[in-house]
Amino acid sequence: MALSKLDNLYRQVILDHSSNPHHRGTLKDVKDGTVDIQLKNPTCGDVINLQLEVKDGIITDIAFSGEGCSISTASASMMTDAVIGKPVAEAAKLSEAFSEMVQGEEIPEDAEEELGDAATLSGVAKFPARIKCATLAWKALNKAINTEEHEATEAHLHTEDPKKDGEGNK
Repeated sequence: MALSKLDNLYRQVILDHSSNPHHRGTLKDVKDGTVDIQLKNPTCGDVINLQLEVKDGIITDIAFSGEGCSISTASASMMTDAVIGKPVAEAAKLSEAFSEMVQGEEIPEDAEEELGDAATLSGVAKFPARIKCATLAWKALNKAINTEEHEATEAHLHTEDPKKDGEGNK
């Protein structure tokens, strides 16, 4: 397949997730083990509210809402597809692999396969200003799975230094 056709396919996958995001909304039945996290990217205004239900160490349900650009929304949709039904430790590894990938680092082929559609966002590495958009949902996931005992929390804000670029450099 010609490179331009492959790029068009990837763009279409991203646009589809942005226009028709999976798991968008809120969890209908909030129970013990549900974590509620809000993160904001102050450099662009993207906001995500992530709800995550964990039972016996497995992500049993997930939903997101908020406002964001197409990359942010598509990434959140792809992330929910990639981690639902997975053990928390596996979701954490996927999140780390995703972060490395969008920063231009090589990741193992099996991690790329596990990321599913999220692997199409590897091209974000060419646009450092968009890395924070792509990683916002994944950072919310990390906060959610690292919340002690998975207790619900409110309004955790993502407050990175806006003077830093997408790779943490000033």
